[in-house]
Amino acid sequence: MLYRENGQFKTSYRADLGLFPVAQDRVAMLVLALLAFVAVPALAGDYALRAVLIPFLVLSLAALGLNVLVGYCGQISLGTGAFMAVGAYAAFNLQVRVEGLPLPLVLLGGGLAATVCGVLFGLPSLRIRGLYLAVATLAAQFFIDWFTNRVRWVTNDSSSGSVSVGPLQLFGVSLETPAQRYLLCLSLVVIFGLLTKNLVRGAIGREWMAMRDMDVAAAVIGIRPVHAKLTAFAVSSFIVGVAGALWGFVHLGAWEPAAFGIDKSFQLLFMIIIGGLGSIAGSFFGAAFIVLLPLLLNYVPHWLGLPLSTATASHLEHMIFGALIVFFLIVEPHGLARLWSTARQKLRLWPFPH
Repeated sequence: MLYRENGQFKTSYRADLGLFPVAQDRVAMLVLALLAFVAVPALAGDYALRAVLIPFLVLSLAALGLNVLVGYCGQISLGTGAFMAVGAYAAFNLQVRVEGLPLPLVLLGGGLAATVCGVLFGLPSLRIRGLYLAVATLAAQFFIDWFTNRVRWVTNDSSSGSVSVGPLQLFGVSLETPAQRYLLCLSLVVIFGLLTKNLVRGAIGREWMAMRDMDVAAAVIGIRPVHAKLTAFAVSSFIVGVAGALWGFVHLGAWEPAAFGIDKSFQLLFMIIIGGLGSIAGSFFGAAFIVLLPLLLNYVPHWLGLPLSTATASHLEHMIFGALIVFFLIVEPHGLARLWSTARQKLRLWPFPH
């Protein structure tokens, strides 16, 4: 088989702990990167880029940030939509109030604002956990919803409560076409994905996983719960804030507070449950599933000649989400990422049993 590792020898710890220790994985990721950066912008239509690929990338980034907090550190959060809103509105105010500020600084500024907000609402995690922590983060969702609806300064005194961003420019290049905006999102997703992968493989990532598995034992061996939990909230909120800024600036262009409501928080939580908790790849699997399922429910019945109204498709979407969440929680708690990992492991040992 093509995935066998015969003849691949590791002669150092650095090689053994590499990001992609199997040569076939390195080749596959290189091919995937070339396809994503070169082939997709050249071949995909504007609709596919605008309605499928850009939402997939931005939601993958948001799910990645939530997975840091929930999957790796074990801190339940139901306020992810609120942190996305903080990133979007902070980036909007930076663009409006600071003339000539480069787009990367605008997006990162939104992430920093979300970081401050996430750390503040993460302070209760030092005293409470589980369901009570989920309720505390849910309070953040309601507070940010109220704040963005009632404080006119946030929307630059907009009478309708909605905001719209101006033309996007990156280093003097206008980002007008969907392909250009797709490449911007893809570049940020790759950068944050690599940074997060290396972060969870390092000392701080091991602290997060120790707190997730047994916080009392982690404290006994010298891990500081305050540092571990607050850094998880900070890193998670920063990534989610940047994703919120991208969602508003690149995907929506104009939005109102309802765009980052509690539905968005539950949607992101469903992504990491279905995709896989504590897995970088699981964030992408979950986002792909969430983005593609509504499209399949809209198009497949028409291809098969079955009459299916939009309302019925919407109800089916919620029913399928609920059934899959129950299925994965019972049968495979680690989601689609574990199924993919199991398949790869079997390929590495084929034809021998495992």
